[in-house]
Amino acid sequence: MLVIVDYGLGNLASIQNMLKKAKELSVITSDPSIIQKATKIILPGVGSFDTGMKNLRARNLENVLTEKVLHEKVPTLGICLGMQMFTNRSEEGTEKGLGWIDAEAIRFQLPEGKLKIPHMGWADLQLKKESFIFRGMEDEKRFYFVHSFHVRCNDPADVLATTHYGYDFDSAIAHENIVGVQFHPEKSHRFGLGVLKNFAQLESNA
Repeated sequence: MLVIVDYGLGNLASIQNMLKKAKELSVITSDPSIIQKATKIILPGVGSFDTGMKNLRARNLENVLTEKVLHEKVPTLGICLGMQMFTNRSEEGTEKGLGWIDAEAIRFQLPEGKLKIPHMGWADLQLKKESFIFRGMEDEKRFYFVHSFHVRCNDPADVLATTHYGYDFDSAIAHENIVGVQFHPEKSHRFGLGVLKNFAQLESNA
């Protein structure tokens, strides 16, 4: 069962609708007992880091998610804020992150007046290593971004892809069963459809 975690933030219905286009079933839930049965997990997110972490904890979701992700090694995909919450902390707030990947979420450090923040629009990915998540896709990989913060991995081996906006930043990360993307696949047309389909079909693609 593919579970989309509802903690009060994120384009949940848009993600589920994109999965339907890929002919993949999913369940949107904030019920820990249902999450315990998940065979794949998507942690979406739009909004602030502290609000996201507080919402997870208020719904008693942190422990069950950590058990599924770190101990049962269930394939997990984080989207935008969801990926940032995988990290240890964020410059956006003071709440402790999930700590599943050794990284931080940092504010864009751009020369004033040169580029707008948030980074918004279509941008390319430069793959640093192969991954199932981009399998079968064209050489050109373009995705839609909306964000003011980005992840910085402490271990370069966890960087799956980078994107250039003033400088190269980590736009996709991967560690064991965990994958995170800064872009919004639910807004990225055929490219996003490919990412979600590859994730949903991970067992048959492996």
